[in-house]
Amino acid sequence: MCTLPEPRCLPGDLAMWFFILAELTVFAMLILAFAVTQRLEPAVFASGRAQLDTSTGLAMTVSLLTTGLLAALALQQVRLGHWRRSAGLFGAALLVALVYVGIKLGEYTHLVEVGLGMEYSRFFTLYWVLTGFHFLHVLLGMLILGWLALVCWRGGVAVNGVESGVLYWHMVDLVWVVLFPVVYVMR
Repeated sequence: MCTLPEPRCLPGDLAMWFFILAELTVFAMLILAFAVTQRLEPAVFASGRAQLDTSTGLAMTVSLLTTGLLAALALQQVRLGHWRRSAGLFGAALLVALVYVGIKLGEYTHLVEVGLGMEYSRFFTLYWVLTGFHFLHVLLGMLILGWLALVCWRGGVAVNGVESGVLYWHMVDLVWVVLFPVVYVMR
């Protein structure tokens, strides 16, 4: 006899899903603007992209995805009731996210020093808007990771709240996985 599986719930809070959907919509519009402008001005975009260091973009990708992995492992520990372990993993995730911040700030500093600000070209206008908007999301994600580390260290919070925080970070990851090839790689 076949039995039906138990019904599954969406992880996290429904409000977080709506927030993530809204943020992904904004990112999608910005990426679309980038793609359309690139189509209209391919030489400007090729020249702008040549000024970026792909290995830097790859290092940032590894940092963000590693942070996401650590956050997922922390969530797993929360579900097992291992609050202190989850706090340590969230703390480690926060430290790895700081690597991204350091690399990105270094890249921003270099670009400003060589005169590649927002007004240099349409490529750099869109580069700064897209990556700057993403950077703000990373900073908010780091605040969430820090808060999760703290509440887990203190003995816990509702699993639903932890899931929502980890979902937010995965949204940050997802956006970067799209941004990296669009901004740094695609010709």
